[in-house]
Amino acid sequence: MELAQNARMNSLFEFYGALLTAKQHSYISLYYGDDFSLGEIAAEYNVSRQAVYDNIRRTEKILEGYEKKLHLYQNYEQRNASADRLQKYVQSHYPDDRELARLLADLLNLTEQ
Repeated sequence: MELAQNARMNSLFEFYGALLTAKQHSYISLYYGDDFSLGEIAAEYNVSRQAVYDNIRRTEKILEGYEKKLHLYQNYEQRNASADRLQKYVQSHYPDDRELARLLADLLNLTEQ
């Protein structure tokens, strides 16, 4: 499993996991979050590896579909990148401004939620 794909699926799962069925939620959580193999998940649920594989692939497409329509993850990444640039700018140009540092910290806390 590719590391970038794993990270992306974990992120999409964080944003859209509540929209999945209980089985989809569980399979994706075990596979990507807990690094279970298809065989381990199949044994846990008493189903075939193929059934687990099919469910995970279908759920990946569902998560990507949600992102394509809603862009929550993309917007989150863009906000974080902008916040990082702003933080670097403030630190380099206004290192002694405590009020600006406090306001920036408040803003960064909002982007983390």
